[in-house]
Amino acid sequence: MAEAHERELVELEIGPVAHGGHCVARHEGRVVFVRHTLPGERVRAVLTDAEPDATFWRADAVEVLDASPDRVPSVWPQAGPGGVGGGELAHVALPAQRAWKAAVLREQLQRLGKVERDVTVHAAAGDDERGGLAWRTRIDLVADEHGRAGMRRHRSHDVVAIDEMPLAVEQIAELELFGRRWPVGARIEAIAPVGGDRPLVLVDGVPYDLGRRRPDTRPNARTSVREVVVADDVERTYRVAAAGFWQVHRQAPATLVHAVLGGVGDVAGATVLDLYAGAGLFTAALADAVGPTGRVVSVEGDARAVRDARRNLHDRTNVELHAGDMARVLTGEQDASSDVVHADVVVLDPPRVGAGRRVLDAVTALRPERLVYVACDPAALGRDVALLADAGYGLLDVDGYDLFPMTHHVEAVATFAR
Repeated sequence: MAEAHERELVELEIGPVAHGGHCVARHEGRVVFVRHTLPGERVRAVLTDAEPDATFWRADAVEVLDASPDRVPSVWPQAGPGGVGGGELAHVALPAQRAWKAAVLREQLQRLGKVERDVTVHAAAGDDERGGLAWRTRIDLVADEHGRAGMRRHRSHDVVAIDEMPLAVEQIAELELFGRRWPVGARIEAIAPVGGDRPLVLVDGVPYDLGRRRPDTRPNARTSVREVVVADDVERTYRVAAAGFWQVHRQAPATLVHAVLGGVGDVAGATVLDLYAGAGLFTAALADAVGPTGRVVSVEGDARAVRDARRNLHDRTNVELHAGDMARVLTGEQDASSDVVHADVVVLDPPRVGAGRRVLDAVTALRPERLVYVACDPAALGRDVALLADAGYGLLDVDGYDLFPMTHHVEAVATFAR
């Protein structure tokens, strides 16, 4: 940032929300993306990124002159202006957070996907009762230069020591990670699985014995956790590597399984393709849905997740697991054992960048009747909606799920048909 603007204060009239956790304002004809504010407010803001030749500037609201009725006292002040990332909507009432995310979803679908949809963002079970807190079953910390657990400052590599993480579930809070000293620069991961397993702590990827205050280097040290998911009155158990991917909200797995099963509809006897399948969260539920005469073909690119899936699905005779790049597996360039020539339904849960043209071209070449797309980024979903439309697939339905309260992130489940 230019030195002249390092602590420059500007007064701004705040406009609409924008994708990324900020609102749009204008200053002397230039667009300014402002965090820690709400539409309709008048604020004083610190310019945090204001190069003279930049097409837009960034700012943090530090004083509210006219407050929105949706503003509440921040539930996590350390994630406020100048603080850590990960709680940029902590000053927004929960209903307004969901309205914020619905507006972003609508705007991205319209601007990038060229479709108009009135989107609702649904709360996860129990979140209103907890005030939008205590939902994260996994947190990732780093030790500062004094060995205190902290998080990165927003858009910075600087580590800010913190004394609480109010988004973490109670089982993580009880570990008292913030009162300890850690090796300088160490990465600290805490995992509290849903379903009864004890929490697990990793330090630089190695299991850590909190009682002895040292790494647990025993050959039989626990490196995975058991997750129990109850969706549509069916309980399923998964074993997942502690350092691997799993949905972080305590209710996210059950919420998304329910949404995906609703999206695929009656698939008894069908062939269903499960892409970006991870440890098998959807694969297991889809295997039950297609029944013994159906078939689920799972494709995942991460070797660790594939190992978890093999363990979780070893007794499912109607499941095939394939490892590799999505498009290359589907076209037979990789994992030649795959004989996917048709799929009745495709389920996709891509990473934040979306599926993209190569994967969607390979998917639509299979001519499925229906696609169910789980999206964690509204812009990526919007881009892929446009690509699917070009291939003859129209958007039937889309719902948002607030699985990241106090942040700008939102999950969506979209259903397409040709």
